[in-house]
Amino acid sequence: MRNNFSGIRLGALYAACLFLVGFALGTLRVFVIAPLLGDLAAVLIELPVILGLSWVVFGALARRNIPGVSSARWTVCVTAFLVLMGLESTLAIFVTEGGVTVFLANWLTLPGAIGLVGQIAFALIPLVHPAARN
Repeated sequence: MRNNFSGIRLGALYAACLFLVGFALGTLRVFVIAPLLGDLAAVLIELPVILGLSWVVFGALARRNIPGVSSARWTVCVTAFLVLMGLESTLAIFVTEGGVTVFLANWLTLPGAIGLVGQIAFALIPLVHPAARN
């Protein structure tokens, strides 16, 4: 039971940290890069940066906070994904005209689908990161 709670805690903390980083990078992507290069290029530039930062942040959090996280890796993954989606959909309600409907419809575009794949990759990092194998 302790490992599941620890996994939930780590997953939520990991998602919250990356949501903040992603908010900053997303703002830069939407207001600076996309107008210059287009939405697809902007997402393709942002994706490796956010995934690289996800790798670093997860490693730091896993080493500092959660002993024995290896047995709770799937819990971390699922929690991180659900928390991230919750935060992003909440942001869409307050910021995007059209709210969650537009947020979900964006996944039907190529840049949106690539972004979703990136979010899934973010959530799967705990499965492969060496810091989670303790």
